[in-house]
This record gives sequence, structure tokens and C-alpha cells, in this order.
Amino acid sequence: MGALKPWHIIVLVVVLILLFGAKRLPDAARSLGRSLRIIKAETKSLADDDKDLAEKADAQHGRQPLSPEVVHPTSVHQPGYQPPAPPVNDPQRVRDNH
Repeated sequence: MGALKPWHIIVLVVVLILLFGAKRLPDAARSLGRSLRIIKAETKSLADDDKDLAEKADAQHGRQPLSPEVVHPTSVHQPGYQPPAPPVNDPQRVRDNH
């Protein structure tokens, strides 16, 4: 039932010739072929880009984290450094604000 029979193809060709004319069909087939080539090239390009991104992600995964001196150059090793004061938990102040 779902198979394409030879008479289906013949009817399809006749309908296409009646709709578009015999002169336009080769041009339409040519432009369809160009479009399919472009789509194929673009999908291949996207697949290559995905592969490149995966390789870059693997390369970054092997890197070591930065040392604290690089992350915070004005840290503990400089003279006069004082760590930030911890927050104050004053129950009296909390009651006054409410």
C-alpha cells in the first residue's frame, strides 16, 4: 500500500510537465541540485565546528586552576593586608530594626 509504483511516477511527471512546462523543468532540477549541495556543505561545516569546539573543551579541561596570587594579586602576601571583618550578629540591633 505504501510502495511507490511505476504508474505513480508517470502521473507525477505528467503533472509536473503540465504545471511547469518542459522548458522550466531542467532549470528547476539544476537549482534544486545546487540547493542540496549548499545544504550538504553547510551541515558538514557545522559538524566540523562542533568537533573543533569539543577538542577545545577537552584541551581546556586539562588546564590547572590559577593560583590565589594570580586571582587576587593584592592578597595576603602584601604588607599591611588585613582580612575583611566578619559580619556582626548583634541580637540587640536586630530587635531595634523590627
